[in-house]
Amino acid sequence: MPSIATRRIAAAASFKSNQPPGQPRREERDRRERDKNVGDRRIMSNHYTLKPDTSVQSLRGFRDDDFRITAPNVAGSGAVLKKECMLFYYPDCEDLAKQIASVSMGNVELAEISWKRFADGFPNLYIKDAIKARNKNVAFLASFTNPDVIFEQMSIIYQLPRLFVGSFTLVLPYFPTGTAERVEAEGDVATAFTLARIISNIPLARGGPASVVIFDIHALQERFYFGDQVLPLFESGIPLLRSRLRQLEDAESVVIAYPDEGAWKRFHFQFSDYPEIICTKVRDGDKRIVRLKEGDPKGKHVVIVDDLVQSGGTLIECQRLLASQGASHVSAYVTHGVFPNESYKRFQPEGAGGAMDGFRYFWISDSCPSSVKAVTDLQPFEVLSLAQPIAAALQV
Repeated sequence: MPSIATRRIAAAASFKSNQPPGQPRREERDRRERDKNVGDRRIMSNHYTLKPDTSVQSLRGFRDDDFRITAPNVAGSGAVLKKECMLFYYPDCEDLAKQIASVSMGNVELAEISWKRFADGFPNLYIKDAIKARNKNVAFLASFTNPDVIFEQMSIIYQLPRLFVGSFTLVLPYFPTGTAERVEAEGDVATAFTLARIISNIPLARGGPASVVIFDIHALQERFYFGDQVLPLFESGIPLLRSRLRQLEDAESVVIAYPDEGAWKRFHFQFSDYPEIICTKVRDGDKRIVRLKEGDPKGKHVVIVDDLVQSGGTLIECQRLLASQGASHVSAYVTHGVFPNESYKRFQPEGAGGAMDGFRYFWISDSCPSSVKAVTDLQPFEVLSLAQPIAAALQV
């Protein structure tokens, strides 16, 4: 009589032989799906969902394809994780939430909240999937770009961990008060610290402290503004830019520029394999003028990199300076396109005059939903979606 081990081997072989002809095994299909680069599809005419690129081939011989690692000189494990998550979201973030679910290979399930208001204007909220969230990994995708909507979102953020969820993650792509992080004179209020304290009071979930995912916060030292009750996870949109730069026809002539020394300190380690240009701001009476400090832009496609843009004055001054110094093209990247008062209209595309006329490309992420809607199908803008890195961050 065959042994138990022999019967098991025979049963496995029989199962394999009974699969439909030409149909790959489930493990093989899963592997192919994981290996597929889902990032090369266009969402809208100027929207890209890219798989972030952190690979570097240099004298170090280093290569790393784990897009959760934001710096090219940091090695990662490259492990493929399979943690399922329920993702709640603010209505302004619906497009990004759907993209996150789409690229998550089935690991992210969208959940619903009813967002209404009482007659007096205060929020009337209802979490539709409250029972279903028990013992689940739960996340909330927030947008704090408008201070008028922070209270209703914080009401949800404080409630979700109390639903007996297994773990809770707040995804806040843009930390809006990040530029108000210091006190220069007695009486100044560092509202970055205020918002960090509000977030730090998120209740504990059953699995422990909440994770807070933020992209390209203005100053890395702001991590110390958060209390011990939450775990800040600072991610970056730079790998998305690196992926897009490799697709350019003139990729070999790309040079990275920084509008000031602060931007260089913040991002230069992520571009160690690119030539760099550093600009600086100097005072001329009441004006602040941008000048070239290091590097040569002549004949190059210069890409200005910074964390965010508001009015855009500094970036426009940099573009004009670099064009006057002989740059063949000037583009710009910021993770957060805030654009108050429709300031995006100030950024003009290249014309017959090339770099002297405007920007070849202006890349932003979809961290600020209202800005994304405003620049859709508008040159020179392209939107690089954070969907892939957020889906990966939810696996941490």
